[in-house]
Amino acid sequence: MQLGVRRALEVETIRYKKTYGILLIYAAALLLLGLLSGDIRELLPGLWTIIINEDTLITDYIQLAGLGPAFVNAAIVTYISIAILYFAKDPPNGYTIVDIGLMSGFALFGKNFVNIWPIILGTWLYARLKREPFSKYAGVALLSTALAPVVSFVGLGGHWASLPAAVLVGVSIGFILPPLSGYTFRIQNGMNLYNMGFACGLVAMLLVPVMNSLGKVPEKVHFWATGYNLFFTCILTLLCVVLIAAGLLFGNRPVWAAWAGYRRLLQTSGRAPEDYLRMFGAAPVLINTGVNGLIATAYILLTGGDLNGPTLGGILTIMGFSAFGKHARNILPIMAGVLLGGLVMGGQVNTPSLQLAGLFCTTLAPISGYFGWPVGLLAGFLHASVVLHAGIPVAGMNLYNNGFSGGLIAIVLFPVITAVFRRRRPVLQDEDYFEVFEHDEPVTPPPPAEEKHSAESN
Repeated sequence: MQLGVRRALEVETIRYKKTYGILLIYAAALLLLGLLSGDIRELLPGLWTIIINEDTLITDYIQLAGLGPAFVNAAIVTYISIAILYFAKDPPNGYTIVDIGLMSGFALFGKNFVNIWPIILGTWLYARLKREPFSKYAGVALLSTALAPVVSFVGLGGHWASLPAAVLVGVSIGFILPPLSGYTFRIQNGMNLYNMGFACGLVAMLLVPVMNSLGKVPEKVHFWATGYNLFFTCILTLLCVVLIAAGLLFGNRPVWAAWAGYRRLLQTSGRAPEDYLRMFGAAPVLINTGVNGLIATAYILLTGGDLNGPTLGGILTIMGFSAFGKHARNILPIMAGVLLGGLVMGGQVNTPSLQLAGLFCTTLAPISGYFGWPVGLLAGFLHASVVLHAGIPVAGMNLYNNGFSGGLIAIVLFPVITAVFRRRRPVLQDEDYFEVFEHDEPVTPPPPAEEKHSAESN
């Protein structure tokens, strides 16, 4: 018995070190790309420009400060995120990959290595108040930095900018988001993968009117880099091919077994919480990540879009969620729905807003995976319209604006579709209790009401 426990601990330790080792290599690649992408003498001035900017949507750091500073900032933010997860002793799982994908991606447009700290501190204080280990909330702390632009705006924007006030607001945000995100996760029934985006949107809807009433009105900005398509296409293609090859050839299993695992992964709905890393292992997840990255890159290129900071952030987010809910079968209908919506609304599918919607709409992938591609197409179509207006009340303060829009759509669609398809899909839950932030592995939901009543009658 003791030998078995010791062996399990050794396996867990090896996986722990291997996962964080790979993440460190990824951060090093971002840093190397930043150092080699421009004049080293422009690096520090570029980073300073990033730090003192207000960072509301859409602020492309590549356009604002240059390619080198943008990627160095992304590398620093990624290193910080890895360090927080590691020293908090957060067990590596699919959501660890999500955290790093989002943090590195959004560090190209809105998050920097200064404005994230007050929010992280607030979540740490919440864990201390609850007398619980910070490892339980480390991922929440990182994703809560979707509201990092609030910190920058309060500290730097307008005639009454105040750094102490910015710290206080940031700490408050980080403190209230853990309980709020736990609640919003339930009401969306696992159908919106960007749950934190919805929770942050609700907070921003309270903060923005208060700031407006105090005379602090955020200005609309639009920093959007162009002309980098060939450069980033080569880098992303190389990265995705390497990931697929690594999954097939270096996953400690035969090629056929790795591919079979990926095919099984494609059969899942993606409804949260589905931790693909624990369910299928590293090899299928690596293949899935590479395939999804190629799909996302192709979407931008085929629609005449631009590969830059924001769209790279969207692609890296999709790749991160390839370990937690997204795969080719459930993201393509949603993306097709957004494309269709863009064509119906006026045919300009390559506007910046719709480019981002075409990537971040995949937050609704579980709807497609659970109810089928026609419903996924409908969800994407609705998202193309809703996301263009959902950002108005939050004034660009919520970086996960598509998550906010996705949450609204999921809350409306789920009960309606459930009522319509109740007979065809008897396994739908009457009650959904998913505590994604309470555990480091997928939680089994309660049995459906029909099965429960049948068991009790027997």
